[in-house]
Amino acid sequence: MYLSFAWRYFRAKKSANAINIISWVTASVIAFATCCQVLVLSVFNGFEGLVKSLYASFYSDIKILPARGKTFVMTPAEIARLQKQPGIASYAMIVEEKALLQHNENQSALYLKGVDSNFSKMSGVPSKVVDGKFDLGTAESPGLVLGVGIQNAVAVNIDPSFGSPSLTLILPKKTDSPDALEALSEGNASATGVFAIQQDFDNQYALTNIDFVRQQMALGPDDFTAMEVNLSKGKDLDDAQEDLQKTLGANFKVLTRFQQNTSLYQTMQLEKWAIYAVLTLILLIAAFNMVSALTMLVLEKQMDIRVLQSMGADKNMIQKIFLSEGLLLGVIGAGAGILLAVIICLLQLRFHFVKLVGGSFLIDYFPVKLIITDFLLVAATAIGISFIASWFPAHKAAYQPLDLK
Repeated sequence: MYLSFAWRYFRAKKSANAINIISWVTASVIAFATCCQVLVLSVFNGFEGLVKSLYASFYSDIKILPARGKTFVMTPAEIARLQKQPGIASYAMIVEEKALLQHNENQSALYLKGVDSNFSKMSGVPSKVVDGKFDLGTAESPGLVLGVGIQNAVAVNIDPSFGSPSLTLILPKKTDSPDALEALSEGNASATGVFAIQQDFDNQYALTNIDFVRQQMALGPDDFTAMEVNLSKGKDLDDAQEDLQKTLGANFKVLTRFQQNTSLYQTMQLEKWAIYAVLTLILLIAAFNMVSALTMLVLEKQMDIRVLQSMGADKNMIQKIFLSEGLLLGVIGAGAGILLAVIICLLQLRFHFVKLVGGSFLIDYFPVKLIITDFLLVAATAIGISFIASWFPAHKAAYQPLDLK
């Protein structure tokens, strides 16, 4: 019944045309704000999905690190026992260290990641090789797969017709000698390929085989710096982390993919909700318009209010009628805004008509991803603000004095 009154008041022609204008302006502002909120959240979802897919190419589902120090010892029997853990699909053993790469007069600091033969089967890096091939060689004849940023920094040209260029790697070595020169090792490796994933990796990493890195660092055959694990499809990440932590004990840290990149994901979420909060201010501006429209409507409908009171309508009923009027404006505005945003997002997914400026991105258009919880949040925000804005005029209407003169 309350909505019937609200809908009638919304559609009816007012004696003051300004009331109609303000009502439609209010609904339009709410529609604009909710449309912008859904679009912004969808674009952030799209970029978040893109970044996660890029990072998934380099990072595993779970990474096992020593709780203290840089290395840990894990025997083949211990590795085999871990491999039998429920939900583990694949694993790779890693020895990673900072190194200095030299090529002619050029040099660059990087992270040298030595990986075993399992790495190419579980990682997305081989599929991101843009020049040469993913060939890590052996301990005696190591191959080096560089990030494209590292390639540019040391000016390496990989051309099969001229053979693989030889590069020099300087790494810290495990030794008790006080001589600084004894604490460094120097080895040569051939550049065999170049990968391009994302600047964080392209400018910092080079990959080679684990035996070469272990040999240069004078590590034992069971010494590692990390173990990377991918889970079976459908396996819960948190459950797998908890199971591995219980199995390994306090001497190891078990990190999920998100924990390996905590700062990145936290920054993305912070930016997303900060912009959402800014756009919510537009809804607050619409709330002022709503207060004006409903206040003028209450003044115009004073006779209707008195008639309803004389027929037995109490204050609660009068208040609910005008609250419903405010909520109706909010629902119409929010519904129109969300519908418009969905149409724009679907067109963007289909035609990619909104382009990214510049040519340094992996894609040339804004990615979008629609998530139902975003719609619910935006709608709830709009309706909540509408309810708060309409409460004061509705309260004023409920306490109109009964006077039928």
